[in-house]
Amino acid sequence: MAKQTNPFMDMDISKYMSELKLPMVDMDAVMAAQRRNIEALTTANKLAFEGMQAVARRQADIMRQMTEEMSTMLTTLMAAGSPEERLARQADATKTAFEKMLANMRELAEMLGKSNTEAAEIIQNRISESLDELKSMAGKKG
Repeated sequence: MAKQTNPFMDMDISKYMSELKLPMVDMDAVMAAQRRNIEALTTANKLAFEGMQAVARRQADIMRQMTEEMSTMLTTLMAAGSPEERLARQADATKTAFEKMLANMRELAEMLGKSNTEAAEIIQNRISESLDELKSMAGKKG
Protein backbone atom coordinates (compact mmCIF):
# COMPACT_ATOMS: atom_id res chain seq x y z
CA MET A 1 0.00 0.00 0.00
CA ALA A 2 1.36 3.44 -0.95
CA LYS A 3 2.03 5.94 1.79
CA GLN A 4 -0.04 9.09 1.37
CA THR A 5 1.44 12.37 2.52
CA ASN A 6 -0.01 15.81 2.81
CA PRO A 7 2.17 18.23 0.82
CA PHE A 8 0.91 21.16 2.93
CA MET A 9 2.37 19.75 6.15
CA ASP A 10 5.92 20.56 5.04
CA MET A 11 5.11 24.09 3.94
CA ASP A 12 6.66 27.11 5.70
CA ILE A 13 3.63 29.42 5.78
CA SER A 14 5.56 32.45 7.06
CA LYS A 15 7.95 32.15 4.10
CA TYR A 16 5.07 32.18 1.62
CA MET A 17 3.31 35.05 3.38
CA SER A 18 6.46 37.17 3.27
CA GLU A 19 6.82 36.45 -0.44
CA LEU A 20 3.27 37.75 -1.06
CA LYS A 21 4.41 41.19 0.12
CA LEU A 22 1.09 41.95 1.76
CA PRO A 23 0.95 45.25 3.62
CA MET A 24 1.47 44.91 7.34
CA VAL A 25 -1.47 45.77 9.54
CA ASP A 26 -0.74 48.15 12.38
CA MET A 27 -2.78 46.46 15.10
CA ASP A 28 -2.27 49.39 17.50
CA ALA A 29 -3.83 51.73 14.94
CA VAL A 30 -6.69 49.30 14.33
CA MET A 31 -7.36 48.98 18.06
CA ALA A 32 -7.20 52.76 18.52
CA ALA A 33 -9.67 53.22 15.67
CA GLN A 34 -12.04 50.66 17.18
CA ARG A 35 -11.76 52.40 20.54
CA ARG A 36 -12.74 55.71 18.88
CA ASN A 37 -15.65 53.94 17.15
CA ILE A 38 -16.94 52.65 20.49
CA GLU A 39 -16.47 56.07 22.09
CA ALA A 40 -18.47 57.70 19.27
CA LEU A 41 -21.29 55.15 19.63
CA THR A 42 -21.30 55.60 23.39
CA THR A 43 -21.52 59.38 23.03
CA ALA A 44 -24.29 59.11 20.42
CA ASN A 45 -26.27 56.70 22.63
CA LYS A 46 -25.83 58.99 25.62
CA LEU A 47 -27.13 61.97 23.64
CA ALA A 48 -30.09 59.98 22.35
CA PHE A 49 -30.92 58.76 25.86
CA GLU A 50 -30.64 62.27 27.32
CA GLY A 51 -32.90 63.52 24.54
CA MET A 52 -35.51 60.88 25.34
CA GLN A 53 -35.32 61.78 29.03
CA ALA A 54 -35.84 65.46 28.20
CA VAL A 55 -38.86 64.59 26.05
CA ALA A 56 -40.31 62.42 28.84
CA ARG A 57 -39.84 65.25 31.36
CA ARG A 58 -41.48 67.71 28.99
CA GLN A 59 -44.39 65.33 28.39
CA ALA A 60 -44.91 65.09 32.15
CA ASP A 61 -44.87 68.90 32.39
CA ILE A 62 -47.38 69.13 29.55
CA MET A 63 -49.69 66.63 31.25
CA ARG A 64 -49.49 68.55 34.54
CA GLN A 65 -50.26 71.84 32.76
CA MET A 66 -53.14 70.29 30.83
CA THR A 67 -54.67 68.91 34.02
CA GLU A 68 -54.49 72.32 35.70
CA GLU A 69 -55.87 74.10 32.63
CA MET A 70 -58.72 71.58 32.25
CA SER A 71 -59.72 72.15 35.87
CA THR A 72 -59.75 75.91 35.36
CA MET A 73 -61.59 75.56 32.05
CA LEU A 74 -64.29 73.35 33.57
CA THR A 75 -64.83 75.84 36.38
CA THR A 76 -65.14 78.64 33.83
CA LEU A 77 -67.50 76.66 31.62
CA MET A 78 -69.76 75.80 34.53
CA ALA A 79 -70.08 79.44 35.57
CA ALA A 80 -73.50 81.00 35.29
CA GLY A 81 -74.56 82.49 32.04
CA SER A 82 -76.85 81.94 29.12
CA PRO A 83 -76.52 78.81 27.01
CA GLU A 84 -75.14 80.97 24.18
CA GLU A 85 -72.40 82.39 26.46
CA ARG A 86 -71.49 78.89 27.69
CA LEU A 87 -71.30 77.61 24.12
CA ALA A 88 -69.08 80.55 23.11
CA ARG A 89 -66.77 79.92 26.12
CA GLN A 90 -66.65 76.21 25.27
CA ALA A 91 -65.76 76.97 21.62
CA ASP A 92 -63.00 79.38 22.72
CA ALA A 93 -61.65 76.87 25.25
CA THR A 94 -61.65 74.08 22.66
CA LYS A 95 -59.83 76.26 20.13
CA THR A 96 -57.24 77.32 22.71
CA ALA A 97 -56.71 73.71 23.86
CA PHE A 98 -56.30 72.52 20.26
CA GLU A 99 -53.75 75.24 19.44
CA LYS A 100 -51.82 74.47 22.62
CA MET A 101 -51.85 70.74 21.80
CA LEU A 102 -50.42 71.44 18.33
CA ALA A 103 -47.73 73.69 19.80
CA ASN A 104 -46.80 71.00 22.34
CA MET A 105 -46.63 68.33 19.64
CA ARG A 106 -44.42 70.59 17.52
CA GLU A 107 -42.13 71.26 20.50
CA LEU A 108 -41.76 67.54 21.29
CA ALA A 109 -41.07 66.72 17.64
CA GLU A 110 -38.39 69.42 17.49
CA MET A 111 -36.80 68.12 20.69
CA LEU A 112 -36.67 64.59 19.28
CA GLY A 113 -35.39 65.81 15.93
CA LYS A 114 -32.59 67.82 17.55
CA SER A 115 -31.55 64.89 19.72
CA ASN A 116 -31.54 62.46 16.78
CA THR A 117 -29.63 64.91 14.58
CA GLU A 118 -26.91 65.40 17.21
CA ALA A 119 -26.49 61.65 17.69
CA ALA A 120 -26.45 61.00 13.94
CA GLU A 121 -23.83 63.73 13.39
CA ILE A 122 -21.48 62.07 15.88
CA ILE A 123 -21.80 58.75 14.09
CA GLN A 124 -21.50 60.36 10.65
CA ASN A 125 -18.35 62.25 11.68
CA ARG A 126 -16.82 59.08 13.11
CA ILE A 127 -17.56 57.13 9.92
CA SER A 128 -15.84 59.86 7.90
CA GLU A 129 -12.84 59.84 10.25
CA SER A 130 -12.73 56.06 10.14
CA LEU A 131 -12.65 56.04 6.34
CA ASP A 132 -9.82 58.60 6.39
CA GLU A 133 -7.94 56.42 8.87
CA LEU A 134 -8.47 53.37 6.67
CA LYS A 135 -7.19 55.25 3.64
CA SER A 136 -4.16 56.39 5.63
CA MET A 137 -3.44 52.83 6.82
CA ALA A 138 -3.77 51.47 3.30
CA GLY A 139 -1.25 54.03 2.08
CA LYS A 140 1.43 52.83 4.55
CA LYS A 141 3.70 49.99 3.53
CA GLY A 142 4.80 47.46 6.17
